[in-house]
Amino acid sequence: MILAFETSTDLCSVAYQNSVGTIFEKRIHGRSVHSDNLFLFIHELMKEHNFSIDQIHTVLVSNGPGSYTGLRIAASAVKGIFFQSNVAVFAVNTLVGFAASQLNSFKGVVHAIIDARRSHVYHKKFELSEQLIATSETTIMEISDLEVQLEPKQALIGTGIDRLDLKKLFGLSIFQLDSISATNLIKLYNTFPLSSFFERSSLEMLNPNYITSSQVNNASA
Repeated sequence: MILAFETSTDLCSVAYQNSVGTIFEKRIHGRSVHSDNLFLFIHELMKEHNFSIDQIHTVLVSNGPGSYTGLRIAASAVKGIFFQSNVAVFAVNTLVGFAASQLNSFKGVVHAIIDARRSHVYHKKFELSEQLIATSETTIMEISDLEVQLEPKQALIGTGIDRLDLKKLFGLSIFQLDSISATNLIKLYNTFPLSSFFERSSLEMLNPNYITSSQVNNASA
């Protein structure tokens, strides 16, 4: 059984996969929704699908880039819930999870982004076919620099898309909040369980991989 968490944006999503592979998800979108809903979703899933925490063998956590507060809440929740357990914990780059939403539905270049405020976005580029291949590092860049990279027939997924020049979006496949979820992490894990996208962690070492304000400042320099 698997439990997965996606809290890197204003979306709070918790997904559960049972012993026969069926996935269930709870999600909500809004400002500051993580602290009020994360534990609630876990308890609701446990009650509705009749499982206990000690039956979970794998935990998947979207660990950044993204909102420091949201990422920290998920990491802290996992540490508290699974304290002194032997559960396998895997940290997953948030932008990989975004791109994974289009497995089996899109082929080509995918740009995964998160709104980084100011004039920036977090960005990672992928080639998606039968495989999911990262073709760039995770970076923070000016929106104008991202716009230069966009070409028709590519895909753009994530948050902050409404901040781009509409003319630059012509001919692109656009995927926004509806395509972001903890379910993506489970589907990616089921498809590529030994992938380097999954970093084996521990409860003690699980920490968000967020980008600091100084790195934003450096990107502006």
